[in-house]
Amino acid sequence: MTADPDLLDDLVRLAAAAGTEVAVATDPAAARAGLATAPLVLIGVDQAASCLRARLPRRPGTVIVGHTPAIEAAWEVAAPLGAEHVAALPDAEPWLVDRFAARGEPAEQGRILAVIGGRGGAGASILAGGLAVTAVGDGHRTLLLDADPVGGGLDLVLGWEGLDGLRWPALAATGGRVDPPALLEALPHRGDLVLLSFARDDVHPVPAAAMAATLDAGRRGRDVIVADLPRRLDEAATLALEAADQAVMIVPAELRATAAAARIAAVARMHCENLAVVVRGPAPGKLKAREVARSIGLPLAGSLRPEPALCRALERGDAPAADGRGPLAELCKRLIRRLTSDDRAGVAA
Repeated sequence: MTADPDLLDDLVRLAAAAGTEVAVATDPAAARAGLATAPLVLIGVDQAASCLRARLPRRPGTVIVGHTPAIEAAWEVAAPLGAEHVAALPDAEPWLVDRFAARGEPAEQGRILAVIGGRGGAGASILAGGLAVTAVGDGHRTLLLDADPVGGGLDLVLGWEGLDGLRWPALAATGGRVDPPALLEALPHRGDLVLLSFARDDVHPVPAAAMAATLDAGRRGRDVIVADLPRRLDEAATLALEAADQAVMIVPAELRATAAAARIAAVARMHCENLAVVVRGPAPGKLKAREVARSIGLPLAGSLRPEPALCRALERGDAPAADGRGPLAELCKRLIRRLTSDDRAGVAA
């Protein structure tokens, strides 16, 4: 991230020497969307103060870089930005080539699908759980992220509350400095489904650094990442939404729910353009799914009929869509296949 043409030329040259492809942004606004999943982030000294003013989330793998003597201005903002190193050129050129070579492999491999509720109790957690279960059933290695600290807990949705493994508080304590394969191995898992959720007594927001590390691990080690996000986007949820390839908002077919969802959609669209709505019945006022979607101003991704058997299964501890039958399972199949069939070229940043 730099608007300095001389610095950019040097960094592109060093990346090429390491056999690494880079994505270039000239300012924090342009860089924000790719920040979460890039294996390495280089911030030019010319943009360091702007990043601080823009309140970019702290994340591992960040380096401030610049030419001597201009780099001296970076020291006072390095710690607030969470930078691991300050690199002064030309002396740091061999070190930067090694960093490019070590962390320059493409990180954007797994696809991220974000789920948001249009109002409380809309069913976002059940939809997220169903999507993750369906993705595994379709043969995809899957990571399910519970990013809503005041939700009921995705471990309960899956019936996994008794499984051992790392939860958000333990990951937050590391400051996001973890080895991606080791992180995935430490999480609760069954087969190809891995879950990161909150501890039963934890209501603290997810630190942005922990979310960035988890998204990075998911991109590298999973085919599909499903993230259940809070309606009120915190820093970590914003990071996940900006990294998402697709996002869906689930909304009950009710007038007040539609009005509430329109407000949430206005914020969510600022962070993810590929946002669509799922409308859930019943519809007490006979609202049609397309009418709800049109009122919110989002494309319609699908609709759900009431499914009493699903509610009973969840109370028994059965995961949603586990049997592959019913309206939820059919919708999840369509959404997962749409997510995994899109062509998308990944680059390292």
